[in-house]
Amino acid sequence: MKARKFGMGLGAAALMMSLSTGSALASDTIKVGVLHSLSGTMAISETTLKDTVLMLVEEQNKKGGLLGKKLEAVVVDPASNWPLFAEKARELIEKEKVDVVFGCWTSVSRKSVLPVFEELNSLLFYPVQYEGEESSKNVFYTGAAPNQQAIPAVDYLMNEVGVKRWVLAGTDYVYPRTTNKILEAYLKDKGVAADDIMINYTPFGHSDWQSIVSDIKKFGSAGKKTAVVSTINGDANVPFYKELGNQGISAEDIPVVAFSVGEEELSGLDTGPLVGHLAAWNYFMSVDADVNTDFIDSWKAFIKDDKRVTNDPMEAHYIGFNMWAAAVEKAGTTDVDAVSEAIIGVAVPNLTGGYATMMPNHHITKPVLIGEIQDDGQFETVWQTTGTVMGDAWSDFLPDSKDITADWTAPLSCGNYNVKTGKCSGQNY
Repeated sequence: MKARKFGMGLGAAALMMSLSTGSALASDTIKVGVLHSLSGTMAISETTLKDTVLMLVEEQNKKGGLLGKKLEAVVVDPASNWPLFAEKARELIEKEKVDVVFGCWTSVSRKSVLPVFEELNSLLFYPVQYEGEESSKNVFYTGAAPNQQAIPAVDYLMNEVGVKRWVLAGTDYVYPRTTNKILEAYLKDKGVAADDIMINYTPFGHSDWQSIVSDIKKFGSAGKKTAVVSTINGDANVPFYKELGNQGISAEDIPVVAFSVGEEELSGLDTGPLVGHLAAWNYFMSVDADVNTDFIDSWKAFIKDDKRVTNDPMEAHYIGFNMWAAAVEKAGTTDVDAVSEAIIGVAVPNLTGGYATMMPNHHITKPVLIGEIQDDGQFETVWQTTGTVMGDAWSDFLPDSKDITADWTAPLSCGNYNVKTGKCSGQNY
């Protein structure tokens, strides 16, 4: 009798285990976190990046997923609130158990989440140009470092346009301030006098540009060719460019080269008065390459809107996602340490017809393009590098950084290694 009861218990247990295992397998997915602002001042730029990751997840699932598992996107909205980014990152990693996160736009949001990713040993793929001066084992920087955008843009204006006076105009946070610190040092190294450099910062969402644009116009009337180097972010760009038009500042008078204005931002503007102004990126929608045509077609089909555009940070997510997927397949696991090791040296197609490679400093190789705004809201490429440029985590133009290098491969495994002292100063700083 006891044996019979014991046997029935085993059978019931086996059935329950089978049902439980089946349920577990049914929900056995690889979770991809999406950490982009869908509301607030940065939603104008970040909502598109959320949609880009969703498209990439869908396309990967059509290919069979990864490691025999489907991918599942988990989306949160940090709402352009920098402390909330850290809270939402922790939610994705601890509660949702995501295997990787694609997200952030502003450097202040990235700085906010960085301690969370390092504490919990998770992976962030960051798709936007930034100021450098950072290297984390938990972050892969697929946007441009200053030497892949800001420095080449200044060189173009100096050498091709003959600019002598410089307005460094930015939103008041870490990316513009640090980038402009690098650019100011670079310009002075090139012989530009301090009096020929004007620096101005405005808050996020700034809308009253009349007096500032008037000051820029006055600064540019000294008889020397003047240009604006813009690190203005988010929806403040809309009234800034409108005011340029209102005050009759054309690209021939005072050209503006922007680092945070792409096709998405221009889609909400009357671009007529802006024709000829510039942007420095590593990709433009207008690039003539088969891979780009395919990407644009896929994007418009996914988003179900033929008028939607593509832009540089979208390409950075395209590259970063495909690098991560290749590294997962190579490692045979989504384990953070294994993927981080496997991804170094991985090369995937970019959207300009070449390849991007992940380097030991967690930055990628990129071409640099300068584009002129056209009246249809697109850019015409007027200059580009002959090959790709490797991103530099630490600037060669700042005294405290020029001797620092980042290399996350063994035996160094350090993001802040001083080549003169032979010492590693810690993970980031």
